[in-house]
Amino acid sequence: MINNAQKELYVELLKKTILFEIWLEHEQYLPVYGDIHQSIIEAVHQQGLEIVQKITPNKEQRFQGLDWPQIGHSMIGRLRMDNLQMCVETVLRDGVEGDFIETGVWRGGSCIFMRGLLKAHEITDRQVWVADSFEGLPAPNDELYPQDKGMDLSTIDFLKISLEQVQENFRKYDLLDEQVRFLKGWFKDTLPTAPMNKIAVLRLDGDLYESTMDSLTSLYHKVSPGGFIIIDDYCLHMCVAAVSDFREQYQITEPLIQIDACGWYWRKNSN
Repeated sequence: MINNAQKELYVELLKKTILFEIWLEHEQYLPVYGDIHQSIIEAVHQQGLEIVQKITPNKEQRFQGLDWPQIGHSMIGRLRMDNLQMCVETVLRDGVEGDFIETGVWRGGSCIFMRGLLKAHEITDRQVWVADSFEGLPAPNDELYPQDKGMDLSTIDFLKISLEQVQENFRKYDLLDEQVRFLKGWFKDTLPTAPMNKIAVLRLDGDLYESTMDSLTSLYHKVSPGGFIIIDDYCLHMCVAAVSDFREQYQITEPLIQIDACGWYWRKNSN
């Protein structure tokens, strides 16, 4: 039996480790994208090298989730991670039925945290679903989703984390077990047939209109009354458009609540 003090200490240490807050001064370099021709980047990669820029680690940016960690396992920052803890612990306390899922996981940090919360609370009858292409973001489909035009993130290697690497990250925390399930592939292919019946916490981090809409369309109806929907990228215009269109289409009136500069969430009406 874990007492409350031990539980709080473990959860706090888990946050600091996933966000790499303890060793932030060691994150001094980041890959360079956008200003260098792709052929040059590929030529450098063929030599086993990488083009990087020196940075000064910024505690406030990490707190707000506004940087891309070189080593940390999550880029959501402290405020969004605190929100995730609140959502998970609220549904556990209130007995809201369902599993936890994140669509778009990068290095897996948010899902690792949710699995850690289940372990801290000694919950064995819920699963954490880890949904991602594990190949980076899809190229924008301008014809079907004009909202994504000009937002091609598919070539950024920094966002391409393999399934094997995410699984290894779970192992580093001793949190890879039968309560963690992986959904590999593009959301349009995997989410419509995702084999969970009920969801208590649905966390979206897909950036694009297409990815956000695919996640909501396939999974929102599985969110139990009293469950939470968290939008990580509400600072991106295409994500805002997808959420607004979906909420309008299905006449969702529960208020959107701001977490920080990018994150927003709402709680599904318990009625």
